[in-house]
Amino acid sequence: MLHIDNLYVSYGHIEALKGVTIKVPHGAIVSIIGSNGAGKSTMLNTISGLLKPSQGEIVFEGKRLNLIPHEIVKQGIVQVPEGRKVFAGLTIKENLTAGGYIVKDSNVVAERIQKMFEMYPILEKRQGQQAGTLSGGEQQMLAICRGLMSDPKLILLDEPSLGLAPIIVKGVFDLIKQIREQGITVVLVEQNAKKALALCDYAYVLENGKVVMEGLGKELLCDPGVKKAYLGER
Repeated sequence: MLHIDNLYVSYGHIEALKGVTIKVPHGAIVSIIGSNGAGKSTMLNTISGLLKPSQGEIVFEGKRLNLIPHEIVKQGIVQVPEGRKVFAGLTIKENLTAGGYIVKDSNVVAERIQKMFEMYPILEKRQGQQAGTLSGGEQQMLAICRGLMSDPKLILLDEPSLGLAPIIVKGVFDLIKQIREQGITVVLVEQNAKKALALCDYAYVLENGKVVMEGLGKELLCDPGVKKAYLGER
C-alpha cells in the first residue's frame, strides 16, 4: 500500500532522514520505534506533505505522492499529530465535523459522527463540551476520531500514548485495534516500544535517521538489542 524508498529529509544542513526505506502492507499495523530525534515524526510529516524530501520517493497505492497536505488527505492518508492538538475552543462535535471537511454530503458527515460516538461513547455524552476542557486521554481519543472522519485508507499516529496514564494508554491501544479491524492500515510512531511491538504486525527501528533493524513485531520484542535499548531490559 505504502512504499517509502531511499528517503532523505533535511532541516537546513541537518539530515533528519538518511536513506529510509519502509513498506506498509494493506491492512497492517506497522510500528516505528526509536529514541527522541531518531526521525520518526519527520517521516510522518513527510508522508503527509508537511515536509519535502531532498531525495527518494513515497508511493501510495502505486502512485508517487507529490502533493500538498489537503490533497494527500483526499488520497486517503490522515495524520493524527503528536500532542493531540484538538481545536480547544470548539466543541467535541465541532471538532469531529472539522475532521470531515473534505466530505461534501452533510448526511454522510452526520453518519460518521455517530459512528465515532459508537466507537467512543463518552464523546457523545459530552458532544457540546469544549474540547479544551477534556482530559488528556479524552482529547487523544477525540483527535484519533477526528482523523477517522475523512474515512482514511491509511492513518498515521504520532505518539498517541504520550503523557497518558497506563489505564488510558490501554484504551488508546484498544482503539487502534478497532481501527485495524475496520480495514484501515495503521502506521504507529510510539515511544512505548513494548506495547507498539506487541500490537503491530511489522516494525522498524530508527536511529539517527536510519533504519537499523526491522522485523515482525513479536520477534523484535524478544530481540536482546531492542530489549536493552528500548524496553529497559537486560
